[in-house]
Amino acid sequence: MLGGFALRLNGQELLDTDTRSKKAWILLAYLICQRENTVPQKKLIDLLWGEEPNSVNPENALRITMHRTRALLEQFSPAAGRSMIQRRRGGYQWGVPVEEVDAEVFERLCRQKTEDPQQRLDNLLKALDIYKGDFLPRQSAEVWVIPISTYLHNLYLSSAREAVDLLSAQGRTKEAMEICRRAIRLEPYSETFCQILMQMLAGSGDRKGAAEVFETLNKRLFDDFGITPSEETRAVYRAAVYAPEDRLLSMDDVMSNLSESDAQPGALQCDYDYFRILCFAASRTMSRSGEAAHVVLVNLAAAEKAFPRSSVDRIMGQLSQQIRLNLRRGDAFCQCTVSQFAILLPGTSYEDTQKICDRILKAFHRAYPYINANVSYLIRPLAADSEE
Repeated sequence: MLGGFALRLNGQELLDTDTRSKKAWILLAYLICQRENTVPQKKLIDLLWGEEPNSVNPENALRITMHRTRALLEQFSPAAGRSMIQRRRGGYQWGVPVEEVDAEVFERLCRQKTEDPQQRLDNLLKALDIYKGDFLPRQSAEVWVIPISTYLHNLYLSSAREAVDLLSAQGRTKEAMEICRRAIRLEPYSETFCQILMQMLAGSGDRKGAAEVFETLNKRLFDDFGITPSEETRAVYRAAVYAPEDRLLSMDDVMSNLSESDAQPGALQCDYDYFRILCFAASRTMSRSGEAAHVVLVNLAAAEKAFPRSSVDRIMGQLSQQIRLNLRRGDAFCQCTVSQFAILLPGTSYEDTQKICDRILKAFHRAYPYINANVSYLIRPLAADSEE
């Protein structure tokens, strides 16, 4: 039931991939999960149809579904349907012994406590290997499936975290990293497992791999939710990727790292994390130089009907190009949400900042006159850092 529903008997297998038998598979799954009890007929009718309209004779509809379900089971043997699903007084019950249900074995191994750390780790590794995916994924919208799926999903994540800690304590870093990767595939927005994986990759000397983990998470969160990773995750990323080198660097090494090899014309485009650091640096400089600096927030909105996401991404790419080409090389900007850019303009007055923004908007509308979009901006002065 984990990662998909399959019934196996004497080397034969039935899979829930046949969408024409959707209700039959729901019925089978529920009867197996409730195999210790007789399920009342009314309960099955509510389970299979709920609020959706069915025939004027729900009992007959259930009999038809039961017939189709038994016919499905007869692929094992002609008598399998009647023996596996038995009619009881007022309901139905699963009628043959079940050797093993993977979800139940998984839960038992995860919950099995022991004082021996090695035995505990062995149990967890067996459990994690059993978990091929969420509980009944093709039936995931069913009301009764949702709480079970959520419970087992969370149990997997907590067990994976415990296994990672136990493996790390034994120095089995590669195995711990593989569990993190599997957990991230299952829960792609998990910052916890991304943090752990970045730390382990950096500890093994793979800073590039650690950076790729962060960049993948950052893109996924931004693309799907318009947000960026938490400050805690960003701090782990910085520590993992920019930790001091163990070897001594020559001056040539330092200067080579500081040179921009693939510089593009116009302003510097960076991610939001770097943009914040640039603003911190500009704020500190202002406290000494007395020069002003301004931050601009550029907003994109549809003039009429809301844009689909694909259109927003395309237009933001076009707007990004006009921002970059119409700013100085010493300016910086970043995309801070799905439909917003932030710009840092050091050494500019409020009036000059307005002129720069108007120039960007004019260039954008001139380059893309067919785009029916409202592009607006807000300007705020950057506060100078107060020295203590």
